Amino acid sequence: LLAGHAGSCSLEFDLATSLVGQPLVRQQVMKGVREFLENPNPVKPLVMSFHGSTGTGKTYVSSMLIRYLFQRGLQSPYVHHFSPIVHFPHAEQIEQYKESLKRWIQGNLTNCGRSAFLFDEMDKMHPGLIDVIIPFLGPSWVVYGTNYRKAIFIFISNAGGEQINNVTLALWRARKDREEITLQDLEPAISKAVFENPQSGFWKSGIINEHLIDFVVPFLPLKHHHVKQCIVNELSQQGLEVRPGVVQEVADSIPYFPEEEKLFSSTGCKTVASRISFFF
Repeated sequence: LLAGHAGSCSLEFDLATSLVGQPLVRQQVMKGVREFLENPNPVKPLVMSFHGSTGTGKTYVSSMLIRYLFQRGLQSPYVHHFSPIVHFPHAEQIEQYKESLKRWIQGNLTNCGRSAFLFDEMDKMHPGLIDVIIPFLGPSWVVYGTNYRKAIFIFISNAGGEQINNVTLALWRARKDREEITLQDLEPAISKAVFENPQSGFWKSGIINEHLIDFVVPFLPLKHHHVKQCIVNELSQQGLEVRPGVVQEVADSIPYFPEEEKLFSSTGCKTVASRISFFF
């Protein structure tokens, strides 16, 4: 099941070498994972919430994390992945979804306490649905007869992305380097966007009111040189020659914002792979 604690060193190495432009993510994820894995009797499951705009690395980091924790990564029978569009598409069936989600989590935690549950696109989740999992997230000892405190829950959301981008831009204009950006700089903006927004899956959620999220992880917008790093990584991964001209051209073909400074990539590194294929 677990790829083992040696994994945390290599996780740190991979976050340092493959994840581009996200010092805060590295720090938060490593802190969360390390504390959690080193504790033989955690008081509650590890609950992390990833926020940021498209292409900044949220899915990438969650799959990297799962790869280190489970030998078969996302293919592991102990890793469960939910997408609101795929699994909970119809608002009128929310009560049914609640029942089946609760049963699914309960059944799988009975089967294996060290399971991981990923909830994608939380910003598209029907408000109220996610609250059925509250009993599994807190510090109570046994829920429905299952000891579940070694589980891991990851929420992924584009919500808060715009606010994170605005704060990052404001700090850049104030000459503050992204390495100096702290969680305190970003948390108020994320809270407002994510937890106080009626359109959000976390709207009025007990998960927020009961402070069940251990780590809010903000993903910053990526600059031109970060995109170039992504392109180099992608070329190497595909076994293609890294030609500076191609790297530059692919990076230049991506739209940047805001209008005047053209500082951050509008799509992060998301379209890099498909754009590279035009050149080969």
